[in-house]
This record gives sequence, structure tokens and C-alpha cells, in this order.
Amino acid sequence: MTRVELGREVSDARRAVAGARSVVVKIGSSALTSLEGGLDTSRLDRLADAVEARMRAGSDVVVVSSGAIAAGVAPLGLTSRPKDLATKQAAASVGQLALAHAWGTSFARYGRVVGQILLSADDFSRREHHRNAQRTLDRLRALHAVAIVNENDTIATEEIRFGDNDRLAALVAHLVGADALVLLSDVDGLYDGDPRKGPANFIPEVRSSADLDGVIAGSGGALGTGGMASKLSAARLAADAGVPVLLAAASEAAAALSGATVGTAFAARPVRLSARKFWVRHAADSRGAITLDEGAVQAVADRRRSLLAAGITDVRGRFYGGDVVDLIAPDGRTVARGVVEYDSTELQTMMGRSTTDLPENMQRPVIHADDLVKV
Repeated sequence: MTRVELGREVSDARRAVAGARSVVVKIGSSALTSLEGGLDTSRLDRLADAVEARMRAGSDVVVVSSGAIAAGVAPLGLTSRPKDLATKQAAASVGQLALAHAWGTSFARYGRVVGQILLSADDFSRREHHRNAQRTLDRLRALHAVAIVNENDTIATEEIRFGDNDRLAALVAHLVGADALVLLSDVDGLYDGDPRKGPANFIPEVRSSADLDGVIAGSGGALGTGGMASKLSAARLAADAGVPVLLAAASEAAAALSGATVGTAFAARPVRLSARKFWVRHAADSRGAITLDEGAVQAVADRRRSLLAAGITDVRGRFYGGDVVDLIAPDGRTVARGVVEYDSTELQTMMGRSTTDLPENMQRPVIHADDLVKV
């Protein structure tokens, strides 16, 4: 009997996940690999079975698969997950081949073709790369192929990594306009502490941030980089973008992908962020910072007004028109992000001046309200 069947009313979030026409499924390293034996194809087959069943039920599914580095550990004779960047990249170069082949072989049992897409954080921060990835994913789905997405670990540096595939999955969910995100790993849901270390209470539903009061989330295990902290962060990121999330154990993939009757469900915000505003808030790299006076903070963060030069007290970093910058309150808090209209050198001469005192070509807002997102 599942947790939901134990007298619990099925929530709107679970119904949304169960009925979603477009689903992103993230599968953790621990669900696919072991330190001693590398890829476990029997477990991978069971996960492919669950994904195929969901696809036959009428849903489009994109798989975000961890496991490339972990899959390369055993073949290279390593005794643990590497910690230095060069060895991680070497393991990924071996593991990505094995992982793609294993997924392809598994889905071939159903006559499905698999396409591999390797992404870096840079692909999300650059709008052109972002759109190209979106087009590729959309076309693969239209051709009824299974897209297998992973971070491009063979070339990613520490500066341009996602940090974990949970965050990558949340970004992909928004990228493809998914109706739901399912995070599958070695944990059966969210607890207020680590159940492996002592008593902990299971949390079946997260409807708002209030449901997370007192939750202590830990880091990843031996083969992965995620852990509950990254899963919780990714679930909140996706939910903020209007995508409901289910966090469940990979061993319960069939139940998670059929009726969403297991795990922890995260409710989505009522209104989905536009693709541009989501990119500004979560995907784009900040190229600099603009400090505001209190009046400008209230106008931008509270009243959602455009930022004018008169409210700027400081400009930091070197950026250009079209870049994303952070907006900083006098006390140092980041209150918003936005796409700036001017270069940093231009703003240095504009800050603190009223619009009427500026040349005509500098009288438009520094950041238009449509390009501002509160954080």
C-alpha cells in the first residue's frame, strides 16, 4: 500500500504529475550504477520500462540521466569517484559512451530510438544556445525519439557546471515547457532530517515554503554530486517556474510515473514564469551589479516599475547592453535581476541623474519592467 493510499486525499500536485502530457524524468547516479560494477543494466531496464509505459499512456518524456562519471569509474579501474577535474572528465568520456549505449539498447526493446544531448551551464546562460537546445529537444520529441540529457562533463569546468543534474533537470523542464518534473534517486521522498541517521518525519506534500520549516537537507553520496539539498533546491526552482514536482525512489519508478502515488509532491506556483523571465532569474549568468537607493528598491521590487538612472548609487563589474545584472539594495541584499539597456561605462555617467537631465539617447529606462524579475 502506498503512502497516498493510507487515508490521504490525492493532492492537486499529484493529479497534475499523474496527468501531465509532457514530463521530464531525472534519474540519479545511484539508481543506475554501483562503485564496484559500473552500470547496472537490469535497473536501467526497469527504469526504461516505466518511462516507456508513461509514453505509451500518451505523455512526451525527456530523460535527464546522471551516471556518466560513475559509469566510467569501474572500467578505468578507479576505486572511488574522482575528485580532480581532469580525472572526472576522463571518467565521463568513458562513461558517457557506456550510458548512451545502455539507454539505446534498453529502449530498442520497444523500437524506440534514443538521442543524446549533452549540455553545459553555458548553454542555458547564452540565449542562442538556449534556443538551439530547445529546438533539438522539441524535434526529438516530435519524431517520437527518447531524448537522454546529461551534463557535458567531459568539457565542463568548475566555473560553468550545473553542480548536479537535479538543477539541470529543473532547467530542462522549463526549457521544454514540461507539465511535470519527476526526480528519481535512492530516497523515497523528503524528510525533515536524514532517516539514515536517526528518526525523521516524512513530508508527503510541499504546498509552500512554510512546509519546509525545520527541514535539514544533506549533500550527495559516494557516486553522485546531488543529495537532498540539491533535490530540494531543484524542486523549488521548478515549482517556482510553474512545474509541479514529484520526488520519489527510483525503485518505485512505475508508481511514480503512473499514478504519482509515492514520494513527495511539490505544488507549482499558480502562474508560470515566461521563458524570458525564467532565464533572467535562474539560467543567465550575472555580468555585474547595480546598487539602488531605497526609493528605487521599492519601485523595482515592490511596485514592479522600470529602473531609472536616478535611483542608482553604484555600478560594479564590466557589462554591456543586453547583459543580465543583479540589483542590490543599500544593505547588500540582491532584490532583483534584469536585462540592462546600457554598458557599465555609460551607467557610470548616468547614475543619480534624473531622466530629463540626460541626453536624449539615454532617456529610456536602465532596465525595463518587462525585463525585471524579483528574487
